[in-house]
Amino acid sequence: MTMPEAPEPERTPSASELFGQALGGAARRAGMDPAKDAHTGHVVWAAMGGWRGVLESVLPGLAFVLLFTFTQNLVLSLVVSVGLAAVFTVVRLLQRSPVSAALGGLVAAAVAAGLALWTGRGQDNFVPGLITNAAYGTAFLLSALIGWSLIGLAVGFLMNEGVAWRADARKRRVFFWLAIAWAALFYLRLAVQLPFYFSGDVTTLGTLKLIMGLPLFAPLVAVTWLAVRAVYPKAETPATS
Repeated sequence: MTMPEAPEPERTPSASELFGQALGGAARRAGMDPAKDAHTGHVVWAAMGGWRGVLESVLPGLAFVLLFTFTQNLVLSLVVSVGLAAVFTVVRLLQRSPVSAALGGLVAAAVAAGLALWTGRGQDNFVPGLITNAAYGTAFLLSALIGWSLIGLAVGFLMNEGVAWRADARKRRVFFWLAIAWAALFYLRLAVQLPFYFSGDVTTLGTLKLIMGLPLFAPLVAVTWLAVRAVYPKAETPATS
């Protein structure tokens, strides 16, 4: 009589796999899943959140810049900016649509407004954004330099291959340069915007933040999507007779 084999213990996911799952899940929610056959324009538009996402990203900042430029009233400018972010969040709640992006924008706007009110300086409304760019840029750069590209980790999860892409020289090279490109975007924002922060030029700083936001984000999403699809070509469909 043979004894039944004991079931193999479940393998605990590694830190890189867990991180990849988190990144891949975020990319999938943003509509960037290379396993799906989607048009590049559709992917970029989905990543921006459609018209609602564009408005949620642009209007609060635009309102702050315009009001502060023409009134120099910091409190009014901040109240209207945060108020718009709050309206977007409430609308999403009422419509029972995903609130993560709007809620994140509201929290960021509230934190930035609180800092600006505390210091009394309009340029401090942009400090959280500058810190975010520095953090993201550093994360992408370091991930590329140590051979664990954040792009690769996310794509590896989405394509159900984990970290196997690291054994493929072509994929590793593509993911390296994509991570470098994203790091360059975040550092470029810092390099251009920091001088105006230190000079206290709120109008120019706010304008540059808007110009260097979605208008630069969208093309890089498209490049990333096309590069990833190039190293994961669509499987050929067998011919039918």
